[in-house]
Amino acid sequence: MKYEHHLYVCTNQKSEVGRDVVKALKKEIKKQGLSKKLNRTLPTGCLDVCKHCKKTNCAAVMVYPEGALYGDVQPDDVPTIVREHLLHGRVVSKLLLD
Repeated sequence: MKYEHHLYVCTNQKSEVGRDVVKALKKEIKKQGLSKKLNRTLPTGCLDVCKHCKKTNCAAVMVYPEGALYGDVQPDDVPTIVREHLLHGRVVSKLLLD
């Protein structure tokens, strides 16, 4: 199966919320009916961006093929990422890391 996007979510031990973000992504992608087209959500090790995040308990999410790197992601941010980025193709600039 060919997916349009791949999402990599930091789930290392410093990112406790990462596992919750993965669950929220999978749930929201399914809710939006995008599972067959977009759902390739992979927990990964450290993305080495913690030093750029403002929050200490957050997750980093990398979306390919765009290479958009979201930081300070909380489970509550997931519906916005799925709706705006994955469904409508608009990068969520307020969550992007510089």
